[in-house]
Amino acid sequence: MGLRGRQRELALLDGLVSAARSGRSEALVLRGEAGVGKSALLDSLVARSETCRIARAVGIESEMELAYSGLHQLCQPFLAAIDRLPPPQHDALGTAFGLLTGPPPDRFLIGLAVLNLLSDAAGRQPVLCVIDDAQWLDLMSARILAFVARRLVAESVVMIFAVRDGVEHELTGLAELELSGLGEADAAALLDSVLPGPIDPRVRDRIVAETRGNPLALLELPQSWSAAELAEGLAPGSLAGRIEDGFVRRLEPLPADTRMLLLTAAAEPLGDATLLWRAAEQLGLGADPATAAIASGLISFGQRVRFRHPLVRSAAYRMASPQERQAAHRALAEVTDADTDPDRRAWHRSQATSRPDEEVAAELERSAQRAQARGGFYAAAAFLERAAELSPSPGRRADRALAAAAAKRGSGALDAALALLASVAAGPPDALRAAETEQLRGQIAFDLGHAREAAGLLLEAARGLEPLDATRARMAHLEAMSAAIWASGPDAPGVLAQAAKAAPAPAEPATAADLLLQAFAKRVLRGYAAAAPDLTKALDEARDAIVRADDLRSWLWLAGNRAAGIIALEVWDLAAAQELSSRQEQMARETGALVQLQFALNFRANLDCLTGDLAAVARWVEEGRQIAVATGQPEVAFGGLLLAAFRGAEKPATDLIEATIAAATEREQGRMVDFAFFAKSVLCNGLGRYDDARDAALRVFDQDVLGYGVLVVGELAEAASRTGDTKLVESTLAWLTERVTATPTDWGLGIEARVRALLSADEEAYRRSIEHLSRTSLRVEVARTQLLYGEWLRREGRRVDAREQLRSAHDLFTTSGLEAFAERARHELLATGETVRKRSPETSSDLTAQEAQIAGLARDGLTNPEIAAQLFISPRTVEWHLRKTFAKLGITSRRQLRTAVS
Repeated sequence: MGLRGRQRELALLDGLVSAARSGRSEALVLRGEAGVGKSALLDSLVARSETCRIARAVGIESEMELAYSGLHQLCQPFLAAIDRLPPPQHDALGTAFGLLTGPPPDRFLIGLAVLNLLSDAAGRQPVLCVIDDAQWLDLMSARILAFVARRLVAESVVMIFAVRDGVEHELTGLAELELSGLGEADAAALLDSVLPGPIDPRVRDRIVAETRGNPLALLELPQSWSAAELAEGLAPGSLAGRIEDGFVRRLEPLPADTRMLLLTAAAEPLGDATLLWRAAEQLGLGADPATAAIASGLISFGQRVRFRHPLVRSAAYRMASPQERQAAHRALAEVTDADTDPDRRAWHRSQATSRPDEEVAAELERSAQRAQARGGFYAAAAFLERAAELSPSPGRRADRALAAAAAKRGSGALDAALALLASVAAGPPDALRAAETEQLRGQIAFDLGHAREAAGLLLEAARGLEPLDATRARMAHLEAMSAAIWASGPDAPGVLAQAAKAAPAPAEPATAADLLLQAFAKRVLRGYAAAAPDLTKALDEARDAIVRADDLRSWLWLAGNRAAGIIALEVWDLAAAQELSSRQEQMARETGALVQLQFALNFRANLDCLTGDLAAVARWVEEGRQIAVATGQPEVAFGGLLLAAFRGAEKPATDLIEATIAAATEREQGRMVDFAFFAKSVLCNGLGRYDDARDAALRVFDQDVLGYGVLVVGELAEAASRTGDTKLVESTLAWLTERVTATPTDWGLGIEARVRALLSADEEAYRRSIEHLSRTSLRVEVARTQLLYGEWLRREGRRVDAREQLRSAHDLFTTSGLEAFAERARHELLATGETVRKRSPETSSDLTAQEAQIAGLARDGLTNPEIAAQLFISPRTVEWHLRKTFAKLGITSRRQLRTAVS
């Protein structure tokens, strides 16, 4: 309350609390060096915020390996309301905190649960969350709290994080307030308040200057100096190091039992006083070792044990000998309940020994399994890494190191996982372990976007697994095939054929994975006609298996769904592609698997581009972008790329296409490069740049890219016909005839009839194309045929007939937002003598992207909680956006959204 020189900072923090009382939410990172006064500011803010409900958490460096420990501190006051959460969020948070058992929860479902807990509490009273030393939060807590902080809008919640300069943290992107030292006058006054007597003004000025006004240094250092040192001022060294050294010097004169008590408190991160006194009794400390500790002012004992500053904790721990630290951890392990807190007990036991101990290593391994079951991959990796260090057997040491590397991959620490694999290789020879190591290397390479490298590593792993574990070998082969599909292209010749040739014969009875693998292999090696029966059978079996799947985290949708989606396109099965897209989206939402959700949304966006629903495409693309922002993951660019191409705005679309090609080429993602060239062919055909469209489409067509041929063949035939390349049109027709003969669908037959009409000027073929395509939801393809048909009729001098086709095409292109194609149709109509003005599709242009998305979901009947769960925001934020939307649209009810939002 009486902080010197902090009026500006206090006013800013008070303003955040005032905003919360008015219904707004804010998040702020308070950043500065150790001792600069971050904790004092937080304490002052809490004392000034009597009208708020307070939640506090403190990051503790020694507790960083225990998953969700920081999050549990913060959420403890609100857990009575956990039963009011939607079931997926309730189960995720309950599992994370060990209240329930279940599959590993997704961290973003946990984040949404925390957001809703805070929002629910703030509905009755503004909530102030203060998180001190946030740089020491365990990884899962830090990521989830960062997610929550980024989603705060209208919940009446304030979150303030204090982080130390120079230490990495997960809070990037949030608003920051940098806290510097006090001004000279305030710093000098603070120093004078703790000096035992007057000193030379030049020495005082030197101390103020060298501490840079750091309040903790000014308050604490003089108390540990001798008179001679006070006369000389500061010694060399970093400020944090000097402060900690000062605390060490204040600790050294204390009785041995008192120092041991402080060491034990430093080793016990919970601050549980009862546990500390039991450990002190276990250590045989004196009758009252706390008296001198309390007199020092460095620690306080109440219901919780609190150090004067985190540097006191580190000083107490650092000054002890290894034997003393082990004794403290051993005592804490003895008094920690093995039933209620087995993981913290295991960690203390592991720190109490310096030599291999299989019993302790096995206990750590069990802790890792519990942590992983709660989704704490980072904690699991820490337990397993320490278990490996304590394993007497070289083989067990290597096995546990491999498991730790896999857990690190699960936590996203890919570089750390690769580094750990080096120690696995140093273990005794073991064929299964070697193959599993190679498989993990391949998976990490794929995670890093190096698809070509991943394909080679995964293929080698699959070969190593074949004589040892046939089931795992097939999964590795499917992973290798997937990586090869992504890598295939002119820069990676033969990579797909190599994966296909290595595919093993299916098991008996064949599973959906077997059938998918065999179908892909036959398609790559023997061509479409030979593979068509296998492709359709694999697609049917995969769809049935996905419907029957009990484990939504199985390969069936992590890999099998996307593989089946490629096959659905290969065989021109639009209904299957749409079903798979919808199912993948549903499953990803239910399980909170956001990376998979991004892919599902982009697959759905691509299909909706073909149906002409660009408004829906824009919503899927925006949701994918929001997920990327919320997760810190790269944005999946498929849908946005094709949306830009179909809209036909030349400059932004071209820039996006070229940037995608450059990035995908650098990462050896040949499939992404091919998709960008397909998008370029769409853009250039719309703009009438037929030479460029032909060249872009031909690059994809010549490679026979899986799943993309059906998309690009129409673009290639149209561009080739407009550039007079009859032979190229003939080759596209032959390609189409082979496929529609093997797998006849209205989609394929409609495109085949269109290309036949382009080649032979067969009017009946144009009509057949429109007839077939009209039986599907491919409205854009219908309009594309009508445009080509109308252009041909006009050239034949049949202006009246041409107008009918061109009007239909122009109306569809205009209302859907395909501006370049609409302009092509408009010019053709003008050439027939018809007057037609430029029109723009009707849009709610005043709405932001998120407002339009929320309005569309509300129009479709979703409730505020359902919209909030889908978009990873709180129901109060949904309500806030809807109020703004109603005002912009001039409506007063959700019912009116049906007509106000197209």
